Amino acid sequence: MSTAPSTTTEEASQPDAPASPPRGGWAPLRPLILRLHFYAGVLVAPFLLVAAATGFLYAGAFQAEKFVYAHEMTVPVGDEKLPISQQVAAARKAHPEGTVSAIRPSPEDDASTRVLLSGVKGVGADHTLAVFVDPYTAEVRGALEQYGSTGALPLRTWIDEFHRDLHLGETGRLYSELAASWLWVIAGGGLVLWFSRRRALRKVRGTSGRRRTLGLHGTVGVWAAAGFFFLSATGLTWSAYAGANIDELRTSLGQATPAVSASAGGDHGGHGAAAGTGGSGEHGVGLDKVLAAARSEGLGDPVEIVPPADDSSAYVVKQVQRSWPTKQDSVAIDPATGEVTDVLRFADYPVLAKLTRWGIDLHTGVLFGLVNQIALMLLALSLILLIVWGYRMWWQRGRGSAFGRPLPRGAWQQVPPQILVPLVAVVAVLGYFVPLLGISLAVFIVVDVVLGEIAHRRGKRTPADVE
Repeated sequence: MSTAPSTTTEEASQPDAPASPPRGGWAPLRPLILRLHFYAGVLVAPFLLVAAATGFLYAGAFQAEKFVYAHEMTVPVGDEKLPISQQVAAARKAHPEGTVSAIRPSPEDDASTRVLLSGVKGVGADHTLAVFVDPYTAEVRGALEQYGSTGALPLRTWIDEFHRDLHLGETGRLYSELAASWLWVIAGGGLVLWFSRRRALRKVRGTSGRRRTLGLHGTVGVWAAAGFFFLSATGLTWSAYAGANIDELRTSLGQATPAVSASAGGDHGGHGAAAGTGGSGEHGVGLDKVLAAARSEGLGDPVEIVPPADDSSAYVVKQVQRSWPTKQDSVAIDPATGEVTDVLRFADYPVLAKLTRWGIDLHTGVLFGLVNQIALMLLALSLILLIVWGYRMWWQRGRGSAFGRPLPRGAWQQVPPQILVPLVAVVAVLGYFVPLLGISLAVFIVVDVVLGEIAHRRGKRTPADVE
């Protein structure tokens, strides 16, 4: 939300004047929140700016992908689609390298079939080579590298990885987790500061200078705050450290995401299908009968067929529609008999597993399609504007040629013990579950104390600066 001290010009010239009359329990906390909001905004804003800019690009990449790869993704509508086995055979004839890890039959009349190959030279270990096949003629229309369960092609994959880790691998993921860890804190602090101000000081119309910047900053931040809370929470669910803690908590509560058994014997063991096979992916009864068996269980398009990993494994056919209404049912099919050995319905998922699935899909822009993507772009744009306005307010707090002075120390001393002690306990718990938040906050405090001590030893600290 806000990324600079929420004080007016009048307050800047009279730092000891309260922004509003005391309002119960919030009054003692306001100086502490103001200081935290200021420093978190100044120091974390660059990470948020990168996350917002790349997130904006990612949300727009879904539509751009349709234009850039139209030849591969779409086909002229024909009379009747060929058997899936024939389409896969055509893909393997054109691309015999690697192994068949999955097949995504054409989900719409004008859509191509994707045959996914893993272990292809030059393709990343966590990526596949998607071979696009015309379902009416078995013509191979091209092959592109694909990533993730949403079938991201090179353009969207590049932006996705830039947003997630700046193309720096696991180390780069720390930037996005740090941004997600602090976004809700900055947004929450901004809300408290904005609503603790006198109503007359919140207006934008008729103001100028720093007052106007503050008005724009606060108004946009209030409207976007709910979206920031959502982005922060969902972003943390698949982050490196906080995400692992969330997964562990869900598992302990019996709310982990289940998976259909890939064993030919069938049993909900929570094990997903493994990698796939070479050749055409045909085993036992073959792909056509397997797909027919899945259809008989009500699995409509779009679906993905995962061939058996070995002689003791079953085919797994799962729905892959992440848009609303979500289709995530899956079945396991014995390759020897063509019989369904296990069925898992999305309706039977635990509540937290469903919420996690919907939250991630809403965060990535697939749950509600174009409307979802436009909303994400607006949120990203609003965050970019808030950061720019925040730094501008900091500049305006000075004399127009330098950034303004930091806020005075000692804010925590104004908080009564009955509020401060529980607050510290809550922060400690949050720091444990969201470690990058806890570590960076500890670093902020240590640096602030050290700088204060240096100023004290140099004799430059005033009574208001006492920590």
